[in-house]
Amino acid sequence: MATSIAAETTSYTFDDRHIRWYILGEFEHFVFAILDVDVSQQIVDFLLKFPPNQQIFLHRHLALTNTLVVQGEHRLYEPNGALKEVRPVGSYTSTPPGEPHREGAGDEGGVVFYSVRGKDGILLNDPSKG
Repeated sequence: MATSIAAETTSYTFDDRHIRWYILGEFEHFVFAILDVDVSQQIVDFLLKFPPNQQIFLHRHLALTNTLVVQGEHRLYEPNGALKEVRPVGSYTSTPPGEPHREGAGDEGGVVFYSVRGKDGILLNDPSKG
């Protein structure tokens, strides 16, 4: 008889007290932790931690971006600030380069793992260019 794996799993709380978080210049509403940079493969792995109910600056990804929501939820917003998508904890996405957007978290804040896969020397664009 088949049993549901989900029914047998335990939920855990992510403990980030031993992660060294950094502020990125004057950018607001997130802190980050670099986990790995592989220059030869053009891969950058990092965590972003978002405070509750805030949006970061308008930007777009110019490289394939894989994300895993580790804590809370990951919210994506249209350039005008309208909510576009809510990704709950445990959500994994693989997203090709795309349109300008904002990101953030919900009422509990959030932590999201990113693995950005560059190509032809491109990882992210200059945020000042949207």
